[in-house]
Amino acid sequence: MKLNKSEITKRQQLILQFLNKCEDELTSQELHRNLVNSGKEIGLTTVYRNLQVLIKLGLVRSRHLPKGEFLYSPVERDIHHLTCVQCGETSKLEKCPVKKLNIIEETPKEFILLFHTLEFFGICQNCYQNSH
Repeated sequence: MKLNKSEITKRQQLILQFLNKCEDELTSQELHRNLVNSGKEIGLTTVYRNLQVLIKLGLVRSRHLPKGEFLYSPVERDIHHLTCVQCGETSKLEKCPVKKLNIIEETPKEFILLFHTLEFFGICQNCYQNSH
């Protein structure tokens, strides 16, 4: 069940294009600001609502930070992070550890896997040293 990108709305296509252009993850507010600054008339609520649809379609992934923010990126960008629970600093893992698993082979036929997320939370070296 691969979704044809022509089946999504023009606003969803626009959001997906901006996420694909950006090298990093964006919050919904950052994405909205980029769209408005580029001359697109779109409300923040519309951006947020369409991001949720794109997540459900398996085209966008979201990452929840300890401070409550969500970051969005296209699912093709298979990036995982280490996040400090004290300062919120994140660093990218070099490789996806999930790719070594045979999840697709173990997935029931009644389930269509769209994407995965994997987050590690801990204390960064700076916060650890400052607390000792």
